[in-house]
Order: sequence, then structure tokens, then C-alpha cells
Amino acid sequence: MTFILFKIGEDRYALELNRVTEVLPRVQLKAMPQAAAGIAGVFNYHGQPLPVVDLTALTLGHPASESLSTRLLVVQCAAADGSARLLGLLAEHATGTAQFEPAAFQASGLTITGAPYLGPVASDARGLVQWVQVEQILSPEIRAQLWQQAEAAA
Repeated sequence: MTFILFKIGEDRYALELNRVTEVLPRVQLKAMPQAAAGIAGVFNYHGQPLPVVDLTALTLGHPASESLSTRLLVVQCAAADGSARLLGLLAEHATGTAQFEPAAFQASGLTITGAPYLGPVASDARGLVQWVQVEQILSPEIRAQLWQQAEAAA
């Protein structure tokens, strides 16, 4: 299985490439005052506003760097109503991919209550990489703010 790799701080993480619709350079976001911690804002994606979650802000409490390697990953995600929605993930050092068999990932031995999106870990020549579970990124607070207007209009 192919994964896109990125970093949060100094640690490496992986996201299934088949969940990624598009990889974009960092774009200007419209800030959303009063949004839950980790929601970076929205941007115009093919004529539609797309919400963006900053993975660095979500996990480390400060925004992702504005470096050339910071990318916007447009991913497929299940909304609260079960429908498929697109979500932007702001990820640092998102410039490469790697092949891992899903069975290569093993439980880390830790359960982090505040970070259920951090899945099992695998090892390669560069060290450990942790699998990020897309649906688990959305805390109840974030999920409550995403796509509510679209779901109400449907």
C-alpha cells in the first residue's frame, strides 16, 4: 500500500495515498474566528469552500510552518451523516511517499486519549512512522463545526 509521508515536529507520519484526492502547495486560507483549535480556515477548492485542519496546530498547538514543503492534502473523509466529504489537511514536509504493507504496522503500546487518530507504527531505514487515521482526526468539537451548513441544506 502506498502512503504519503509528512512530519509533525520531528516525527514522521503516514496517510494512505488512496485517501488523498489532490496535493496542493500551501494556499491562503480564510480564517474562521471562533473555530475549534486545529481548524485553520477554508479556501476555494474548485468553486466550493473547503475546510482545512492544520495537523501541527491540532497536535502541537502551533500553526504549521510556511515552508515550501508544507502541503495541503485534500482527503476524502466521512462526515457525521456518513456521506463522503472532502477535507483539507495542512501537513509539513509532505513531499514523499513510501510503500508499507498494512501488516507492517503494529500497535505502539500506548493509548493517547486526546489523539485517537494516531494509529499503529511501522519501521523503515529512517526509523518509525505512524499511521494517521483520517476519520479519527476529527474530534467531536471539530466534527460539530464541519459541514453543518451543507448537511442542513441537504
